[in-house]
Parts: sequence; structure tokens; C-alpha cells
Amino acid sequence: MSTAAEQFEQHPHIESIRRYYDACTAGDAAGVAACCTPDVVHYFLVHGMDPVRGNEVLGRFWHEAVQLISAEWRVEHAIACEDEAVIEWSMQWTSRDDGERYIVHGAEWYAFRDGLISEIRAYYDHAWPRPRNEDTGLFDFPYAERGYTVVERPRSGH
Repeated sequence: MSTAAEQFEQHPHIESIRRYYDACTAGDAAGVAACCTPDVVHYFLVHGMDPVRGNEVLGRFWHEAVQLISAEWRVEHAIACEDEAVIEWSMQWTSRDDGERYIVHGAEWYAFRDGLISEIRAYYDHAWPRPRNEDTGLFDFPYAERGYTVVERPRSGH
């Protein structure tokens, strides 16, 4: 018998989000578009960043992000119901300034229509398009201890 958390992870909406993230990570604009309704809207928490509207525009947006910063997304935790899903995610990325890999942790709320993503509301701290060279996420949250993706760094001798 599976736990409630495992059942949530196997929900069709979560599988759709995983396909969407796989397409984002691959820089596959057509794959991203195929996961979304034609009128999808992706909202961002970052002030001054306009929503991305339309599935083809969203696909190109993530294609460009992958080209710029070698972004890789992962669903870390998820819950879903009839027409909505919420996930915690991580995105590893490479700084164009120092070449180092960093990680961003965030959360997104998804709405679905006819089995496709129709809206994404993203909550994370990342100063796109010029991200700071630092990892972001919840302050002092034990990501590694809870099994979340982290970027291992050597400790400095300061």
C-alpha cells in the first residue's frame, strides 16, 4: 500500500509537471509548449518581470534560459488535486560570471485545464535575468537532510 505522499507524487498532474520540467531542462521549446494550453500564463514573484503568456512563448523562454545558464530543474515534492498542483522544486544553474554551479529552491502553484498546464505561479528568490551568484531557498532549511537536491561546495578555511 502506498502512502498519501506517494499517491500525490503519482498523480497525473505531477507526471505532467515532470514532463514539463524535462522539456525545460532539455531546452525543448516544442516539448514545453506541448505540456501547456495555448493561453498558459506563467507569473513570477520577481518585481519588474512580466508574466510569460502563451505556450510557444513559454517554450522559447525556457529554451533561452537553458542556453544562458545551463538550467536543470527537478521536482522535489508535490501534491495535487482535481485541477491544481503545488510543487517544491530546485533549479541548478551555472553562473556566467564565475562558471560555478548554484541552486535555487522554490515553489510553484499550477492550474490545469483539459489535462494541460494553464497557469503557473512561481515563488522563489532569484534575480533573473542577472541572478546573484549564490544559492537561494528557505533560510536555514535542512535541504540535504530532508533529501532535497543541493550543490556540494568545499568549505572555505576562513
